[in-house]
Amino acid sequence: MNAFPGRRDAHAFHGMARNTPGSMKGGFEAAFGRPPEVAAQAPGRVNLLGEHTDYNDGYVLPIAIEQQTSVSMRRNNQDEYVMHSEILGSKVRFKLDALPAEHFATYVYGCLMEARAAGIAAPALDIHIESNVPMGVGLSSSAALEVATLRALRALTGQSLDDVRLAQLAQRAEIEYAGVRCGIMDQMASSLAGTQCALFLDTRTLERRLVPLPPASAVLVLDSGIARTLAGSGYNRRRTECEEAAKRLGVAALRDVSDISIADILPEPLRRRVRHVVSENARVLLAASCHDAMEFGILMNASHASLRDDYEVSVPELDQLVGLLQAHPHVYGARLTGAGFGGACVALCEPQALHEISETVLRGYSSAGFTGRVLVPPTEEAWLDR
Repeated sequence: MNAFPGRRDAHAFHGMARNTPGSMKGGFEAAFGRPPEVAAQAPGRVNLLGEHTDYNDGYVLPIAIEQQTSVSMRRNNQDEYVMHSEILGSKVRFKLDALPAEHFATYVYGCLMEARAAGIAAPALDIHIESNVPMGVGLSSSAALEVATLRALRALTGQSLDDVRLAQLAQRAEIEYAGVRCGIMDQMASSLAGTQCALFLDTRTLERRLVPLPPASAVLVLDSGIARTLAGSGYNRRRTECEEAAKRLGVAALRDVSDISIADILPEPLRRRVRHVVSENARVLLAASCHDAMEFGILMNASHASLRDDYEVSVPELDQLVGLLQAHPHVYGARLTGAGFGGACVALCEPQALHEISETVLRGYSSAGFTGRVLVPPTEEAWLDR
């Protein structure tokens, strides 16, 4: 989910899109007048397959993107935490005895509280945050913020905290303090995935392995330009529907359903929700051992159809953009990514054709009356568009 909701925040982000982790020291010094003690980064992610399966104890296949969120810290010898966000261009002050009024700060506050509960107590700190992870499009800006915060805290305190436990604390921070009932996928991807290998993850057992992309393939992510205005409410409603379906079927989670036909006893839309989750889990399992880009692309195309028809989280603009991608001769497959109801789509493409694909597809999308942009890879042209 998105850590930085709201049109005002999104526009504030545009002004610092060129910032990179390398600018962290200067950003902290400009905000606080002295250098940080520690700095840490964490990437956003794009989910290749396994949409809406993580909160059903299912399987997912995310991959990290190049864009990162950076968090730097220094002890301030005060009685409060002072957080400066380049995104908001302002400072927020808070203590741990009360949740900050600013929603953005609740993600960092939650990380500090969960770390304290795990025995990692942080002194009062100056905290500086900057990011070039695109926001509001389903690329997990919130998970990147949480993981970067906990990585910086780990470095500052010298406490032992492995990457899986760190992801679990980040997830709890988002659920308990930011109020988002997220699954574990985003935080695990930000903590453990790389940009060359996807992370195959069983969200129930946390068993995992890195899976290389199929040979002669690369990831392209395009923004539909449609704000995910219903993503939060739709996400929570779908999650409730899945929980109700599991209860009626007598299973702990929809991950435990192997035969889609048993869902025929359910009323609509529960039957279709089950059909998506069960078929999506099967697609992830196939993709995790797939070494052929064409076959992987077929699975992505089927995933989008399922998200559109059975899970009903697509919108016409996303369908238009995905359709243009799927029709391009150098694209293996494409689908929406993230919670849906707007946001971005992801495509597996021939690497040498990424620029031509994005230009052709976005031109066609524009002729249909919509405005999209390239998110991944983060080309110079994409930054200029921001």
